Amino acid sequence: MENTLRAKLYRKLEKGSDGQEKLSLISRILVVLVISSLVLLALETEPDFNSDAQAFLRTLNVILVVIFALEYLVRLWVCVENPAYQGPMGRVRYAFSFFAIADFLAFAPELLLMIFASDQVSPQVLAILKAFRLFRLFKLARYIPAFNLLGEAMRKAGSQLLTSLFLAMGLVYISAVALYLIEGDIQPDAFGSIPRAVWWAIATLTTVGYGDVFPVTPFGRVAASVIALAGIGVVALPAGVFASAFSDVIREQAEKKAGEAARRQLTGEDEEE
Repeated sequence: MENTLRAKLYRKLEKGSDGQEKLSLISRILVVLVISSLVLLALETEPDFNSDAQAFLRTLNVILVVIFALEYLVRLWVCVENPAYQGPMGRVRYAFSFFAIADFLAFAPELLLMIFASDQVSPQVLAILKAFRLFRLFKLARYIPAFNLLGEAMRKAGSQLLTSLFLAMGLVYISAVALYLIEGDIQPDAFGSIPRAVWWAIATLTTVGYGDVFPVTPFGRVAASVIALAGIGVVALPAGVFASAFSDVIREQAEKKAGEAARRQLTGEDEEE
């Protein structure tokens, strides 16, 4: 009886986690609760709410934390239905898996705070503990195919993106050195050292251009113009690499689905024969 219930719960919790099946009712509820908890995080930072509204939001958060804690315990119980987590140490292996750690961090800090020290924590520490709710986004990654496609694209383009990152860092450093040498004596507050000039280089190369610091000498403006043009390539290169990898992953997924559909159709025809 226990094994049957455990197997049913496992199937309900995992249904849809591969992005191929429709989500189970439990999975849909969890998705709604995760999104609701993130909305609550935003609403709790609104200072204009009165004390009653803030108390209501805190109550809702307590309910969500308890639900996520129970979900974690249920997952820990049913995980042995997965062959990868069977055996004497199966639950321990599951507890140290990526999603299990994310599930734990999504509720544990706030739960411990509620139990032991809710009135003795500074607002800064409280804000940090609330930020752990962002780990609940990984719950969505179980059920939303876009997250899996994103991760696969990152893995596929990892080396190219790393190369782009090193190129961007090198260009930032060279730009900062150039403006330090050109403008350092004239604007010591903005370009008086390489670390100070790095801020301008990053803002320029990423095409953000805050305008809080800028070169004033003719030579400095010429150098800044060249650097700004180079920044277009710095931004476009990783974006192009990632877009290409994302497109490849989507095409591979479509080909895989088409192959599985053809195989099922062929199997059905074989059975009819």
